[in-house]
Amino acid sequence: MSAQAKPATTIDQAEVDRFSAMAAEWWDPSGKFKPLHKFNPVRLAYIKEKASQRFDRDPRDSRGFSGLRLLDIGCGGGLLSEPMARLGAEVVGADVSQTNVEVAKLHAAQSGLTIDYRAMSAEALQEAGETFDIVLNMEVVEHVADVDLFMSKCAAMVRPGGLMFAATINRTMKARALAIFMAENVLRWLPRGTHQYEKLVTPQELEKPLKESGMQVIDRTGVFYNPLTDQWARSRDMDVNYMILAARD
Repeated sequence: MSAQAKPATTIDQAEVDRFSAMAAEWWDPSGKFKPLHKFNPVRLAYIKEKASQRFDRDPRDSRGFSGLRLLDIGCGGGLLSEPMARLGAEVVGADVSQTNVEVAKLHAAQSGLTIDYRAMSAEALQEAGETFDIVLNMEVVEHVADVDLFMSKCAAMVRPGGLMFAATINRTMKARALAIFMAENVLRWLPRGTHQYEKLVTPQELEKPLKESGMQVIDRTGVFYNPLTDQWARSRDMDVNYMILAARD
């Protein structure tokens, strides 16, 4: 590598700055992260169901993830890290925004939860030799600088027999209309500029580095918002929001 060449990175500083500026609102269910609060139940149900199947746990057990080490990459304020800790998992929450991490640490302390929050990138964690039974990679890839690098680093941290859950927005005209224009300009669910169409990721683009990293995609599901019930639910339609589950044998 030449003296001028910079090492590859997954960090998009503009995206980090954007979310850092909103960090104080992570735990306000009617604030700028309201969509994630609404989205959380369907994400949590999917994670709990699939992980319980994989690790032979009782999905009704309130501490069913005990003994499992879990990474929530791009953890933000900890909206997923905290429920995972309550289920008994040993949780590492990582985010490249120090501001997000400080908000997450404060809320965990107020909630009486022990979570190992770190202001670190995926590549820094992987290079430190960290490994996990479960990696949660949820609503992050559309904000990173290098999707292939990010996915490969995350995949490298999945232990044999482990799982990675990934969720994002598809790059389709339907997603442009609903997840960007409608959500940001009409419904005002999200601040304008939260998502850029060119940074959205198709399922094929998400799965490619997973497969190249030796992981097998074992489930795919769309996620659909029903305005009549004001709830999110799983769907066969992956044109807008979707989740992918990959396993390492």
